[in-house]
Amino acid sequence: MSEPILLSGGRIFRGLAGGFADALLIADGRVAAIGTKDEVAGMAPAGVRQVDLGGRVAIPAFNEAHMHLLPYGLGLSQVNLRAEQVKTLDEVLRRIGEAAKKAPKGSWVLGRGYDHGELDIGRHPTAEELDRVSPDHPVYIVRTCGHMGVANSAAMKAAGVGHNTPDPEGGAIERKGGKLTGLFMERAKRLIIDAMPMPSEDHMVGAIEAAGRDLAARGFATASDMNVGMTAGLHEIGAYRRALAEGRLMQRMWQVLAGNPEGIAEAAWNEGLRPDHTDDMLAWGAVKVFGDGSAGGLTAAFFDPYLQSAGGGTGIFCFPDETMHRLLALYHRQGWQLDIHAIGDAAIEQVLLGMEKAGAPDAPLAGRRHRIEHCGFLNADQRRRMKANGIIPVPQPVFMYEFGDLYVKNLGMERAAAAYPMRTWLEEGHHPAASSDSPVSSVDPFGNLFTMLTRKTNKGTVLGPEETLTAEQAVHCYTWCGAYSQFAEGRRGTLEPGMLADVAVLSKDIFAISPDELLTTEADLTLRGGEPIFDRHGALRAAAA
Repeated sequence: MSEPILLSGGRIFRGLAGGFADALLIADGRVAAIGTKDEVAGMAPAGVRQVDLGGRVAIPAFNEAHMHLLPYGLGLSQVNLRAEQVKTLDEVLRRIGEAAKKAPKGSWVLGRGYDHGELDIGRHPTAEELDRVSPDHPVYIVRTCGHMGVANSAAMKAAGVGHNTPDPEGGAIERKGGKLTGLFMERAKRLIIDAMPMPSEDHMVGAIEAAGRDLAARGFATASDMNVGMTAGLHEIGAYRRALAEGRLMQRMWQVLAGNPEGIAEAAWNEGLRPDHTDDMLAWGAVKVFGDGSAGGLTAAFFDPYLQSAGGGTGIFCFPDETMHRLLALYHRQGWQLDIHAIGDAAIEQVLLGMEKAGAPDAPLAGRRHRIEHCGFLNADQRRRMKANGIIPVPQPVFMYEFGDLYVKNLGMERAAAAYPMRTWLEEGHHPAASSDSPVSSVDPFGNLFTMLTRKTNKGTVLGPEETLTAEQAVHCYTWCGAYSQFAEGRRGTLEPGMLADVAVLSKDIFAISPDELLTTEADLTLRGGEPIFDRHGALRAAAA
């Protein structure tokens, strides 16, 4: 059990309803007292470890309500192609070529995070281009959204894909002039992924720990894996259980099983896994099904088409209505929370209608807290129905920062500006759980906070300024709303007496600085249940000295 800790010397954000306090006492892993320094210090036991905030701020630790922790950890050892570093095709090829030179002969070379909209060529790389730098290694690079990727010829050969391979349901294999380009979209990606060697359990446990330590250094005490089973099947469940048993799980985890037919939800159910929130460190809470793709990749499903200048079309549904509604009804009746991916308004409609149909007198929707993940482009009627049925939006405001200008290019300014309506959701009584979808976007919480306060893209375009939040509201969305979406708002998400002592001490008082200063803010100390899982400057070591 953690030793008592007294935080003072800076503001402490209790939560949106509680406002600020001057001191916080932690004992037995929970908030023992919070208030003025005199009040709280008077309750502290002798020998309490004191941490001087020095004008910094303490907040409830961040909750990463929608990310892919294992893939993020595995990606830390893959070729980094993210747009912050990679702006040209030549740089993509240079990095892949360098990795291929170092890789054992015939082994796969994997890259993650390129954005064709940010590349100088304004398109996806091709198999032929990847072949030039890696003719003897299978190569697969994934676009930042995770909904499409490019394979080279060796990878396609390993997957048994040829020019006559048909498009699978809910997916597409790009061909130009009858020739494969190497681009695989949505459910077609499985053709390549299933041909890759599966990571070992040791590798996965190491990746879980590495990702968790990275998140702890950013102020997260809770995280999620939103598609468990899509990398290594049921073995991923064992890897997480082993990470917990060995003390290598850094965050409290909300686990979401892959529920597409190619996922593991059915097999896990048959092996006895049931919805289980009893262990706050490893809760098996939900099932995920994909409704559509991404707006940046032109595969999110919309009623109105993309701009003709961007390519037109209305996107891709991963499943026909009948299949989607059958899956949602099945998982609803099994007792799972439904955490369903839908970005475009047509996909949101398909998913929302399926959730509404799944409700029945003997299996009502009330209290189930089903979620629509991303929920980026929706209309007022859809918001009304979600609110009436207690269905939660789980958005990624940082998408506006990283991809907002591409939304304008693909959809036009009016539709782009209305995306991810954070203020509207709060004012209407929704509980939008802000998150990053990492490794799709950066897991850094301060970029997400910046976006919620400014609605600025990384090029400075302001999209829908009427949807900006205050810093207090933004932190509320990143803490309490995430806890609410995981049935945990009675245990975490605020710093009130009796709550779990999940605390982040930030390098700056984010409630008193300009939004631009958020982008250079860091987490200095992260506590999970009063235990330090990250201590940048050794504050607790110094307090114990």
